[in-house]
Amino acid sequence: MDLNLQNILLVRLRSLLLILSGVLSAPSIMANPLELFSVNTGSFLFHALPPDSDSTQYFKNQYVSVERKLSADSDYSLMVGTFINSQSERCALLGVRKDWYQINDKLVIKGVYAYAGEFFFDTFKGCGNGGFYEDMKDNTGVAFAPYIYHAAQYNFTDYFGVEGGLMLPGILIMSVQWSF
Repeated sequence: MDLNLQNILLVRLRSLLLILSGVLSAPSIMANPLELFSVNTGSFLFHALPPDSDSTQYFKNQYVSVERKLSADSDYSLMVGTFINSQSERCALLGVRKDWYQINDKLVIKGVYAYAGEFFFDTFKGCGNGGFYEDMKDNTGVAFAPYIYHAAQYNFTDYFGVEGGLMLPGILIMSVQWSF
């Protein structure tokens, strides 16, 4: 890959990280800023289209992320996390969540739009060793995949919810969200 293109990609990623760190540290209109945070864990993943028994799936993806709403009444959250991809490699996750439709106090339809792939830490360097990630690394020099995920999230309490949805191109996901 052209060294100039690689430098441009690195500058853009650093800019994204600076923006993300600024938003995460921005003051909130709430008395307790901790209430803007949530943690997503316990993800179940199944490759439905096409079925792929060789991929890392079910509860083996070890997904965990931290989310922070932009403000108490915002429909947007920023996410930072990690997971094991379909090729059994550790990847980083940087994304934005948008709450599209609040059906009632308990049920929300949401979307997550994220970068999943390599990052500057050695832990994530193997993310491009197979599949779509490797194809992207061969073409751009950086192993990544854009993630588009839509789900319904049901909040049993103010502190605990479950969600289920579909990530393109046909991966079924269920997860647990713990809010503070």
